[in-house]
Amino acid sequence: MCNLYSLIRPQSEIGKAFDIEHDDTGNLPPLPGIFPNTTAPVIRMREDARALSMMRWGMPSPAFALKGKKVDPGVTNVRNTASPHWRRWLAPAHRCLVPFTSFSENEKAADGSHPPVWFSLTEDRPLTCFAGILVEGWQSVRKVKDGETTDDLYAFLTTEPNAEVGAVHPKAMPVILT
Repeated sequence: MCNLYSLIRPQSEIGKAFDIEHDDTGNLPPLPGIFPNTTAPVIRMREDARALSMMRWGMPSPAFALKGKKVDPGVTNVRNTASPHWRRWLAPAHRCLVPFTSFSENEKAADGSHPPVWFSLTEDRPLTCFAGILVEGWQSVRKVKDGETTDDLYAFLTTEPNAEVGAVHPKAMPVILT
């Protein structure tokens, strides 16, 4: 499932498109490769206004997935929203938009490699967003070398793939809002 996406449109375009009132991201460069457990801009509500904030990609993992592990790398894509683990974060207070310009899925090639195949709305890679959920102030060990940290985390929701994405990844694709 999508574990790599990009955001190459200017910060000013993001602000205009999503009517951002608070921008906490600083000087945001183009992000041609956003990977799990790294920070990226997310649109959330703060003080009854839309805010653009940097958050870490990967919601807390379910307890059963952490048995015997010292770190929680997080879950980047949420499929089973009926799970009690995810239900607590489906309320409007935990919803967010994840701006992007393209995302990739790995295709299994004949030689056994898994090269990325990039998808966007059109060839000029316009700005759009994934439907996401977030949690603020989560304490966990994401990397052993960092120890316990407190992070604002996000992930995006997934759905059945359309024909184009399904040809490469038949299980699911991110929920894209246009």
